[in-house]
This record gives sequence, structure tokens and C-alpha cells, in this order.
Amino acid sequence: MLELFPEPILSLPEADINLKGIRAHLAQGLEHQIIFMSFNEDVDLPEHSHESQWGVVLEGRIDLIIDGIKSTYQKGDRYFIPKGVKHSGKIYAGYADMTFFNQKDRYQIKNKI
Repeated sequence: MLELFPEPILSLPEADINLKGIRAHLAQGLEHQIIFMSFNEDVDLPEHSHESQWGVVLEGRIDLIIDGIKSTYQKGDRYFIPKGVKHSGKIYAGYADMTFFNQKDRYQIKNKI
């Protein structure tokens, strides 16, 4: 499989995200984060909430339940989750996106061991 993200993205620090099969790179702003994510396994997302989140699907498919409404998003689709709104979902292997978190500390940089 060809690499989806170019070298400038891949050279960003890896984000420490506790999900199986994820590869994520973190662009850190003063008041926000942008995460470039790809998944090589199916993942169930438990219900949770946080600051607002906006994403663009680059590859694959994700099912999201946002405030009780289930929607499926595929390549080219955008989604928005308002601040504090509960959401959950399923990410399918092959999924990739670029996600903006309106929160400067949503994720940390992964420590290299």
C-alpha cells in the first residue's frame, strides 16, 4: 500500500493515542491540535466527549454516533462534533483522516522507548 501522508506529515511527532492499529502524527498549535490518523485494524470507539472536533475522511469508512444520531462517513466526507457532545463509533481498517481538535492538550507526543 502506498503511503497516504507525505514526508512533512510523517516527520511530525507521533501522537500517543490508546487505540489499536492506529498510526497518528500530531501538529501542535497554541490552542489546538491537528492529528493525521490511519488505521490498519477495525476499532470500536467507546462513548466519550471533549472539546469540538472537525474531521475530513481521506480514505475508508467510519460510523459515528453523534448525540444519538448514527451516520457513516467515507472518503471526501466531513464531520463535526460540537464541544461536550457524547459520541461513539466504529472505525474500519483502511480508514484515514485529518482531524482538528479545538483543544491544545487532547493528545500528547508518544514517548519513544
